[in-house]
Amino acid sequence: MIGSSVSVRTRSWIVLYLGLLTASPAAYAANCPGHPDALGTSRTLVVDPRAHPRIGTMQYRETLPLKDHEVVLTFDDGPLPKYSNQVLQILADECIKATFFIIGEQAKANPEGVRKLVAAGHTVGTHSMNHPLTFDRMPIDKAEAQINGGIEWTSAAMTDPSALAPFFRIPGLMRAEGVENYLISRGIQVWSADFPADDWRHVSSDRVYQLAIQRLEAKGKGILLLHDIQARTVAALPKIIRDLKARGYRIVHVVPATADRPATPTEPVEWLLHPPSEAVPIARWPSVPNFVFAQTRTLPAPNLADLNAQPAYQSPLPHRAKALADVAATLPVPDRDLFAIPEGSLEVLLSTTLSRRAATRMAAAEAASGHKGKIAASSHKRQAAHAVPAAKRAKGTAPRPTRIASLKKRPPQQQ
Repeated sequence: MIGSSVSVRTRSWIVLYLGLLTASPAAYAANCPGHPDALGTSRTLVVDPRAHPRIGTMQYRETLPLKDHEVVLTFDDGPLPKYSNQVLQILADECIKATFFIIGEQAKANPEGVRKLVAAGHTVGTHSMNHPLTFDRMPIDKAEAQINGGIEWTSAAMTDPSALAPFFRIPGLMRAEGVENYLISRGIQVWSADFPADDWRHVSSDRVYQLAIQRLEAKGKGILLLHDIQARTVAALPKIIRDLKARGYRIVHVVPATADRPATPTEPVEWLLHPPSEAVPIARWPSVPNFVFAQTRTLPAPNLADLNAQPAYQSPLPHRAKALADVAATLPVPDRDLFAIPEGSLEVLLSTTLSRRAATRMAAAEAASGHKGKIAASSHKRQAAHAVPAAKRAKGTAPRPTRIASLKKRPPQQQ
């Protein structure tokens, strides 16, 4: 009886787990009162900015650890009441949580808009003080002023400044290494995106909707970059959400880790947009790492005796080589006179720089004296060999050889 009850409970947990994995958007909308067809928010992802300081494959290697068909909605440049309030209402009707990157000037002019975002449960990051598009060539002191100004005014607009997330998106995505290093040193995560909808350009709302869906379908998941200060974005957002729902996409809400809220457990490979799979071949070999050796001291080379130290093991050397090695160990040491070199010999003279010329002359003299007779005999033979043809040429008996120059075309003679 006990075993059967445990089996029933186990099957129930399995069914519940599978149901959560395959839950439809309607299941997420169950927590959205009054909106049974809402898309809803499928889960909350807690990230540690220091563990993964740069995200978004538009510029960086890593992105958020999303599963297939998961989307993170982000909005830049607000709050601007005329349009930001409409975006907030659209998201509220669908029970969707998003991430907003606030400009300091906008927070200063409209602090109530910042408080509305926090009250609605959205994540609030920053986007500089007044959105300059020169972060890639700006002096670092001015970049720090832009970053700090946006943080100060955005946090000042909040009832609880601790609600500000350590997330920052560089205006225009004009990245610079110095700016990124400064943000990372402060524990602020640098956000890019995985695909935009080009809603900052002068295009129609239909085009914004088309680009958002086309680019999402091409990647299968990721961070969508939008702007909550554009009329075209307000018009395109309901259609984007409708298509996300129809195509089975799920919304993920991203929040920073705190002491009371640990980061969601993930594997490093999950932070890649398309993690490598054993079922899919890679197109290139990975780069060879640069190894760093902790110790430079080399181990001593093994002696020949070390190879035969243990009689229980068979010697790696052939039997003949082993026998010779044993015999060689008993050979007598050569006498020192064997290596003695007489003074004044050619070898001694060649060993010093000052005596090389003298040694060369000695060697040349020895060679000349030994071969003098041979050289003279050879000279007589060559003279005798050339004497007869020369005599014949003088008497006219031998024809004169034709020269190559004479075969050249001669100019015609004048008549």
